[in-house]
Amino acid sequence: MAGETVITVVGNLTADPELRYTQNGLPVANFTIASTPRNFDRASGEWKDGEALFLRASVWREFAEHVAGSLTKGMRVIAQGRLRQRSYEDREGQKRTSIELEIDEIGPSLRYATAQVTRAAGGQGGGGGQGQFGGGAQPRQQVSEEPWSTPGSQTSADAWSTPGSFGDDTPF
Repeated sequence: MAGETVITVVGNLTADPELRYTQNGLPVANFTIASTPRNFDRASGEWKDGEALFLRASVWREFAEHVAGSLTKGMRVIAQGRLRQRSYEDREGQKRTSIELEIDEIGPSLRYATAQVTRAAGGQGGGGGQGQFGGGAQPRQQVSEEPWSTPGSQTSADAWSTPGSFGDDTPF
């Protein structure tokens, strides 16, 4: 990864992620993130929107299926990835260059929303969990046995996993 340009973008999805499959059956999801800066104008005493940045993004493999099943148009997301420059010829024969974001991590922003995270069944936990984010998405099959649980423990008895059961004291 040396020399790659890694950035983090916060913005809204302009449309639902488009899930496609390559000729080899490899899933890929493409979408656009719109990031609009807001600045305070001291002269008028108001917040003003700056010029929006529209950044095309893509995710691959099982990650693409998770994104397509979890994120929808208008959702505010936080995405981190590597910028890729691609050169091509358009239909008129003009040389063009596009800059796209190859996503490493993405999830909903919780600034103005809440999310229910559900671990996807059969996920390859490679570099951190491959979870799924709620917010309108139908949950996939739940994993019946959590790999980090204590053998013989009952999840419902776990004060950390039971909503509303927390207090000022730690459960240990």
